Amino acid sequence: MTTIAIYSLKGGVGKSTLAVNLAWCAATQSARRTLLWDLDPQAASSWILGDGGQHDQAQAVFSRDLAPTKVITATRFDRLDLLPADASLRDLNHLFREIDKKRRLRKIVADLGDHDIVILDCPPGLTETADQVARAADLIVVPVIPSPLSQRAFAMVERHFGGQVPIMPVHVMVDRRRALHVQAIERHPDWPAIPMASAVENAAARRLPVAVAAPRSPVAAAFTHLWRRIERQRER
Repeated sequence: MTTIAIYSLKGGVGKSTLAVNLAWCAATQSARRTLLWDLDPQAASSWILGDGGQHDQAQAVFSRDLAPTKVITATRFDRLDLLPADASLRDLNHLFREIDKKRRLRKIVADLGDHDIVILDCPPGLTETADQVARAADLIVVPVIPSPLSQRAFAMVERHFGGQVPIMPVHVMVDRRRALHVQAIERHPDWPAIPMASAVENAAARRLPVAVAAPRSPVAAAFTHLWRRIERQRER
């Protein structure tokens, strides 16, 4: 089983969009038994792939009051399951400090057992949850808008997690009409890039992965390319 964390220091950078679409690629294009575990109390991934309900059970998985298998639900897509988030996760950092188990998330992931891929949609910020994620993940994928503030945030992530786990930066919301975006991509031509596209917003509004809502769009192809690159890295 491989655990891939989608993480960013900043919010609003398309983190949940990456998580949903990579999970769909893993399940559909690679036929992997995939679990998307939403750890963000905003529950955007859960809303797109799940029933949109608020169950207030998500944190109980970490306190061991509830087995993860009791919360995992099947999605509309073959081989893709969801462990949804809800507002109870807003106190997750406090719980991690209280229980003082540095590898609690890693242990729970290891005990899941029935999936080939686990994708973690992580809350933003350098928090105790982020440190738990770093101990649990085999790869951290970081969405980076081609802007100075987002690039500065990525540099902080590199310093914080450097050496603990492989990190893959991904340029997101790329608009090649903007000089700053073009310059950023020229500085890092080896980074994968996801273009800014109305197809992403339209797919989210329909609560679908982009490749289902707009299968022939350039952004759907970009998600596929990114997933294939992650697959190659997994096989090394």
